[in-house]
Amino acid sequence: MTAPVLLWLRQDLRLHDQPALVAAAHEGAVIPIYVRDDDAPGKWRTGAAQRWWLHHSLKSLDTALRAKGSRLILRKGDAVTELRKLCEESGATAIHAIRHYEPWWRKAEDALGDRLTLHDGNHLAPIEDVTTGAGGLFKVYSSFWKALATRMPPEDPLPMPRTIQAPAKWPKSEALADWKLLPTKPDWSGGFDVWTPGEDAARKQAKDFGDAVAAYDVDRNLPSIDGSSRLSPHLHFGEISARDVWHLVGGGRAALTFHKELAWRDFTRGVILDRPDYGDHNGREKFDALPWRRSEKDVAAWRQGRTGYPIVDAGMRQLWATGWMHNRVRMIAASFLIKHLLVDWRVGERWFWDTLVDADYANNSVNWQWVAGTGIDSNMWGRIMAPLVQSEKFDAAGYIREWVPELAKLSDDLIHDPDAHGCRPRDYPRKIIGHREARERALEAGRAAR
Repeated sequence: MTAPVLLWLRQDLRLHDQPALVAAAHEGAVIPIYVRDDDAPGKWRTGAAQRWWLHHSLKSLDTALRAKGSRLILRKGDAVTELRKLCEESGATAIHAIRHYEPWWRKAEDALGDRLTLHDGNHLAPIEDVTTGAGGLFKVYSSFWKALATRMPPEDPLPMPRTIQAPAKWPKSEALADWKLLPTKPDWSGGFDVWTPGEDAARKQAKDFGDAVAAYDVDRNLPSIDGSSRLSPHLHFGEISARDVWHLVGGGRAALTFHKELAWRDFTRGVILDRPDYGDHNGREKFDALPWRRSEKDVAAWRQGRTGYPIVDAGMRQLWATGWMHNRVRMIAASFLIKHLLVDWRVGERWFWDTLVDADYANNSVNWQWVAGTGIDSNMWGRIMAPLVQSEKFDAAGYIREWVPELAKLSDDLIHDPDAHGCRPRDYPRKIIGHREARERALEAGRAAR
């Protein structure tokens, strides 16, 4: 029997449209392996909410592999070290994996050398292939989309292999339960039951969303309706590929806005490929001089959803309860922390990293810098979202009632700003800062930086 081949899985936990799996299966017996490496990412190790999702996703993948006569091998430690060990234990001389763009994974890929074969499979098109006329990576999303659009629709997804040949002997595997990825004392994941991790759930969600994609352009901005695809955590963990989503959701003008959102994911990978430290450093150096405030009290109020701004508080409470926040509200909440409270965007980025089930290094860093105005492609610093106006404009009354029950009895015309209407309940906090005062302070900070 020929030597087995290792299939190194990371954020690509699926069997459909899995080019690394297809290539490995073509060579012979396959040993699928997931290595939990908490050291290589450093402070970007998997956050608490993501660990909950990871547990269920790995469990689902193992079930799917066993249905094919295979199984998932789990190891904990340095990924490069563990993969080398597994090669020695099994006699494998080849490793197949899907390419990733986080700086710690690129470093690991380089360390594995010639034994590792990388495949493109998590994006609409290979990131390095979508370039400017001069051959560089795009720094502006609109230009990136124009270039990518000429290559769309993406290639058809690869079918799942009919069989996956097992090795003559399986190497030892750690037990998923021993990793203790699920919270216990306390178990704060009660609200996470709105999610079903795993490939089957991801593909079903994509198909179901296809029936509603025509309304996405409008409904995605309305928190009370929530026309979101709800695919972001499935895409982050690679339970479904971007091109599979494209084809399952459907094409045409009705899906154009959604297709651009998928393309944004690709764009952010290009940003971190060009600037690996984008999660830590301003995209434009002039903003290094911003006079950030350090107020633990204000940050705590923001995290707990106790700012006195109902739309912000609703979003932060939804995040804590479910591990997810509506995208329009994410922008409002992020802008509030940065511009109203004048708190460094990296503080919010870190909080989202630990509390979002879809926390993603590329998306998180680019999105926060876009809102802050510090990024290479972003809003201007002077663009300060008005939470009270946004709340009313996007009809968030029902959303606020769901997540801020103290305000549930207020009418639609009062609930967005109970302070201003003199109807704030005693158990709901006053605004921690007025909008006009916050706006002037933020503008002055921007002038000081310039």
